[in-house]
Amino acid sequence: MNSQPQRSIIPIYTSRGDAEAFLVYPHLFNRVGEWIGWVTADRQVYSVLGFYVGDLTAEPRIIRKRITATLKPRRTPPAPPQRLAVSATIPLAPLMGDLRFGVLDVLLDEPERLHTLDAGEMRQDLD
Repeated sequence: MNSQPQRSIIPIYTSRGDAEAFLVYPHLFNRVGEWIGWVTADRQVYSVLGFYVGDLTAEPRIIRKRITATLKPRRTPPAPPQRLAVSATIPLAPLMGDLRFGVLDVLLDEPERLHTLDAGEMRQDLD
């Protein structure tokens, strides 16, 4: 008998209804199962490099204000998880409300903010 608890995989949708990320708390994965970020207990989303990306809504999708008056400090990422085996079947997205003016859908409008460890503009150079 397996003694480890079953991990719940939660699809994260865009405003168009496409599942573009998956949450296995606290880690976020892309469609091919690569680690792209994590979520804090208060639903803030950070990249694999520790940069603030946005907030996770109840729908669930990741949103961010277009203009932020204050930048959130960089946080130390958790240890990288193992690759996620993403299911071929994904539940349909719930109906999503319109976003307020000045708010954007991160996975739809700025997907480059959630990248893998070996990609992204903010990664450190190897030399």
